[in-house]
Amino acid sequence: MNHLESMAILVAVVDAGSLSAAARELDMPLATLSRKVNALEAHLKTRLLLRTTRQLSLTEAGVSYVAACRRILEEVGEAERAAMGEYVQPRGELTITAPVVFGRLHVVPVVAEFLAQYPEIDIDLMLTDRVVHLMDEHVDAALRIGELPDSNLMALGVGTVRRVICASPAYLETHGVPTKPRDLAAHQCISFEVLESKRAWVFGTGKAEVSVAVHSRLSVNTAEGAIDAAILGVGLIRILSYQAAAALRDGSLRVVLEDFESAPLPIHLVHKGQAPLPLKLRAFLDFAAPRLRARAERHRPLPPPARAG
Repeated sequence: MNHLESMAILVAVVDAGSLSAAARELDMPLATLSRKVNALEAHLKTRLLLRTTRQLSLTEAGVSYVAACRRILEEVGEAERAAMGEYVQPRGELTITAPVVFGRLHVVPVVAEFLAQYPEIDIDLMLTDRVVHLMDEHVDAALRIGELPDSNLMALGVGTVRRVICASPAYLETHGVPTKPRDLAAHQCISFEVLESKRAWVFGTGKAEVSVAVHSRLSVNTAEGAIDAAILGVGLIRILSYQAAAALRDGSLRVVLEDFESAPLPIHLVHKGQAPLPLKLRAFLDFAAPRLRARAERHRPLPPPARAG
């Protein structure tokens, strides 16, 4: 039995969710794949998978064994990449993830520069607003916005970002400008579901934190949709400053309640911190971190242009 092949097949089955899906991904006959999984279970003298006509799940032994398989396969991959010279010359593929809007505005330009400078490195860039698990999804580095939970990840700070409340000039002219958070009770609001609850917005930090009830006339699951609605005068929106930077620069939106903004959110590049660090990842971190810091500083939202009197 080829133990590494069997481990890789088992992990593929778990990730694909079924034997047939894994067989298609691996371009392997289903009967062959099933026989190899059965042989692995026979060798271990334990059941790893619970199979029914509708679903596949891991036994308790299977959960721990698959976790071990992932670690072993990753270590073997690292050894192979080292032997092929990846730790001597930056080459290979990197998987990077970032939030959608920040990624489009800031990470994509940095990646484009990086690819031009490192022709032997390819990048798989995942733009998503969900938190991607680096180990489970085989991601090399992630751009994270917000306070980081305690973990074994290594983090490089690349800046901060404000949470701003803004609205269109037309909305503010019709409904008035709020001067303190409790004024929001009398206003129409737009909630961007990823960032805020649609029932309350939180101001301040720590012991000074205050939750203010709001009436969300509209709740949207993308920043672009929420910003478009705010420009159209639907209501006030709370958004990250870089997401609304263009609208703030051209005057389509105006910031309000600046004196009550919460502390800026940190921006980090995080990675698993494995040793030795692959040269391709070291090259990316060294290249991207200072450029992202510069962009975070340079692309702060500007006040709207002065209007002629």
